[in-house]
Amino acid sequence: MATTNKKKKTLRTQKKKQWPMFIVVTLLYLAFLFWVKSWWGLLVLPFIYDNYITHYINWGWWKDEEGTTRFLMSWVDAIIFALVAVYFVNQFFFQNYAIPSSSLEKSLLTGDYLFVSKLSYGPRIPNTPLTMPLTQHTMPVTGTKSYMEWPQWEYRRVKGLGDVKLNDIVVFNYPSGDSIIVNPAYQNWDLYGTIYQFGRQVLADSNVPDSLPVLEQRKKFEQIYNAGHRYILENSQEFQGLDWRPVDRRENYVKRCVGLPGQTLEIKDRIIYLDGKANKEPDNVQYNYIVDTAQDIPEELAHSLGIADDDLGRPTQGRYILPLTKAAKEALESHKEIVSNIQLYPQTDDTNMFPLNGNKHWTCDNYGPIWIPAKGQTIDLTLDNLSLYERCIKNYEGNELEVNKDGQILINGEIATSYTFKMDYYWMMGDNRHNSLDSRYWGFVPEDHVVGKPIVVWWSVDKDRSLFDGGIRWNRLFLWVDNVK
Repeated sequence: MATTNKKKKTLRTQKKKQWPMFIVVTLLYLAFLFWVKSWWGLLVLPFIYDNYITHYINWGWWKDEEGTTRFLMSWVDAIIFALVAVYFVNQFFFQNYAIPSSSLEKSLLTGDYLFVSKLSYGPRIPNTPLTMPLTQHTMPVTGTKSYMEWPQWEYRRVKGLGDVKLNDIVVFNYPSGDSIIVNPAYQNWDLYGTIYQFGRQVLADSNVPDSLPVLEQRKKFEQIYNAGHRYILENSQEFQGLDWRPVDRRENYVKRCVGLPGQTLEIKDRIIYLDGKANKEPDNVQYNYIVDTAQDIPEELAHSLGIADDDLGRPTQGRYILPLTKAAKEALESHKEIVSNIQLYPQTDDTNMFPLNGNKHWTCDNYGPIWIPAKGQTIDLTLDNLSLYERCIKNYEGNELEVNKDGQILINGEIATSYTFKMDYYWMMGDNRHNSLDSRYWGFVPEDHVVGKPIVVWWSVDKDRSLFDGGIRWNRLFLWVDNVK
């Protein structure tokens, strides 16, 4: 009898000790629910109460076991806790991100590892809540999808610390990544650019003359698109068909925001103008130059100027094509014994620029003017500007859009002469201006694609050097991204 009373007294003492912890956890959990405005989470409160107070559910049943069961379950418990914690932190607070390409060089370098803040612009409630932590869209080894397509939640963003500002470096989901080629070898390709490329190859006559009426031009571009789309589907052995990804499962890209909602952007001779005023170029902006040399550029000189081995390559008859900052160009010019001439590499291609189905004849150095859509603002919709905004209307805002044989624009089955946007949009570009797949090629970035803001470079490695020979960029560790202008 005395033993029973002692056990009851011990249990009451243990429960009493749990009350402070229960109160703290409950208040923090309620604050989180208030922040994300998701009151379905109140259903979890009885389980929190039981875990700390009533103990009706034996949450740690495996601790009473012995041998293999206890050993295995202790690992399972630790792994589940770690995965849930990582999922929660990555979804609502911050995420690690590695710079995979040179599009932002020399502001952010290939091999930089970033902490990306979700709080800066407000974390998104996930479109696909059931996903494996630490994966974006594909499981390692198996190559299968790392998320479940059901349920799909509509876009909603929790209030953050601020909004995207001009010249911010931003991580976002790749807008043209809504559809992909199934074969992993082609998944990083710009699908829509690829479709038009194959379409032009398939059609013997793929020229779209400016002299054609706008409606006839549109029909010609549709023929090109359909031919390229059909080519990918018919060559299933190589491409394995097409697939679709939800917004938050699309590839992560990082670029600089050079145009805000409601602004009119134009690029004239490489300089960006917003509403007619020149925007300040980043300090480390790069352009491609033709470099004529009397001898090969020494590797050490190239590394000192930040020229990567991949960029250096092999010269053709003493001629290099190199991305250079202003400082690197001037430094290279000073080596008269090596360099005989440096000039800008002309950028004349106008076939791969956004919009792919419009005869704008813009290039990456001379582009626009183009108005960036803003939430709640209305534009007059015509066949002349439809190619600029149809992806926004159809793909990003979920409307049915078509043009009938009379040239009338129909949205959701009704004739439309105007359209009011439901979201804000942004214009993103890389600082390595001639080597960046950015808004000039695939258009606007919708607000629901914005992931977060890089805060700090916590690790940086140079793939062209070994770890013990300059491979670790010590001067970039804990570099604040806001200091990269």
